[in-house]
Amino acid sequence: MAKHIEIGANGEALAASWLQKKGYEIIHQNWRYRHLEIDIIALRGNTLHFIEVKTRTSSIFGGPELSVNWKKVKRIKRAAYHYLQANRGFCWIQFDIVAITLHKDQSPLIELFSDF
Repeated sequence: MAKHIEIGANGEALAASWLQKKGYEIIHQNWRYRHLEIDIIALRGNTLHFIEVKTRTSSIFGGPELSVNWKKVKRIKRAAYHYLQANRGFCWIQFDIVAITLHKDQSPLIELFSDF
């Protein structure tokens, strides 16, 4: 497995565990519709969260959240639209980013950016 794919998979597993500890119920991980993907779909209270997870091993070029550009946001929203068409009944939705920076010999830095 390529190193960047391994880092991403580890980041998504860390994010799911961290979110569960924060009271989120993970409904799906890596949900796909054709070529679109949502990293994590979770429920907290009466809000359905569509969560993009970004992981980096360094903050030299800024935090991981900076790599979520307008094209990525558009793709996430399109995927969420298809998810909601197939899974009706959710009153509130929110789009979030979990940014993870992995530091050598330190605990990872995990940050939640709500409602981007």
